[in-house]
Amino acid sequence: MTYQSWGQYPHVKQSVEHLFWRTDPFPEASSVLPFGQGRSYGDVNLNDGGTVVSTQLLNRFISFDTTTGILRAESGVTVADILQLVIPHGWFMPVSSGTKFVSLGGVIANDVHGKNHHRVGSFGCHVTQFELLRSDNTRLICSQTEHPDYYRATIGGLGLTGIITWAEIQLTKIPSLYLDSETIKVGSLEEFVELSRSSDTSHEHTVGWIDMSVSGKQLGRGLFMRANWAKESGKDMGDVYRAPKFTMPVNAPNWLISLPVIKAFNLAYYHKQLSPKASKQVHYDPFFYPLDVLQYWNRLYGSRGFQSFQAVIPHDQGVAAIRTILETVHKRGLTSPLTVLKIFGEKASPGMMSFSAPGLNILFDFPNVPGLNDLLEELDTIVINAGGKVNPAKDAHMSAKAFQTFYPRWQEFQQYIDPKISSSFWRRVTKN
Repeated sequence: MTYQSWGQYPHVKQSVEHLFWRTDPFPEASSVLPFGQGRSYGDVNLNDGGTVVSTQLLNRFISFDTTTGILRAESGVTVADILQLVIPHGWFMPVSSGTKFVSLGGVIANDVHGKNHHRVGSFGCHVTQFELLRSDNTRLICSQTEHPDYYRATIGGLGLTGIITWAEIQLTKIPSLYLDSETIKVGSLEEFVELSRSSDTSHEHTVGWIDMSVSGKQLGRGLFMRANWAKESGKDMGDVYRAPKFTMPVNAPNWLISLPVIKAFNLAYYHKQLSPKASKQVHYDPFFYPLDVLQYWNRLYGSRGFQSFQAVIPHDQGVAAIRTILETVHKRGLTSPLTVLKIFGEKASPGMMSFSAPGLNILFDFPNVPGLNDLLEELDTIVINAGGKVNPAKDAHMSAKAFQTFYPRWQEFQQYIDPKISSSFWRRVTKN
């Protein structure tokens, strides 16, 4: 595979080493960075001029208690691997990222969140323990009670504290493979927030998509999705794993994701549902991982790649700040084919540097076109003024000043960074 970020930006030169066994010693290179499946969008998984250490071969299961739902596995095991093992026994990931093709170590390092954050918090809340390999070849078993400082620093620590060799997590019990879902058309940002807040009490999974083809009074209109696990589906319970149906073999021409095309796609996607509300029972795979149907979907953005922007804004500033963000994107003449809105709940992550926090969470995927970095800097300023923060796992642009404002504990965190581990991201956001 190509050892680059999922956004295919920025471009770096780095070498690759592999860990074959969880008992292997720490690599001897002078500057290393753990690398899972390469699904981070920016440069948190890049080490320009250094070495990335692939954990893809650390892909073995260690133990699984089918009664309690406690799973222990090596860090290179993917979510897809886990689901194939645990679903037949009635278990599921406690928190699921937007793709199943991400490693367990990467999920922890980025402390991912899901559509059920309002109920259960981020993934770090469900990590019971893990082993951390340091460059002096010490091995720390980290949990809430054993080396709790490294436990807190590693969850959401972007791979900088050491190499996670294995991890243990608490799974969640499910009654079937299917969810009873509703998709509701909303006409404005305020309507979305009101519906989301009321749905969070009745539905385990909620998320919204924003139609970026309109502005003005319709700003923030879109589709709101909510779902609960179906107690009885009456459908094939052996349909555990769904592989990608299609593959994007090469980078698409850059015009494919151009402003007119994106606007047309947004308009068509919003109007594909004719009724105000549609209810249906859906398999877990298209509900949690809709983009996984197309392998290498990132190539749709062409050779220029794309940059994501994801921010969480505290509740008291959320609606006003999100409105300003949407207006700013329209004013700059740029747009995103995927704009997601979600309310984060109050449950705090154990991670010292975790992105998750109570508030409104918005995500854009922007084609990497001229003028984008100026827009992203402007959006950073809006988030700073609203007391929010931007997600490092999706970032390839933020300044050191912005990062240090978003994450005021960065200097405290720095003492836990392994002296031989570094990343392009960390050097960028801590430079003087």
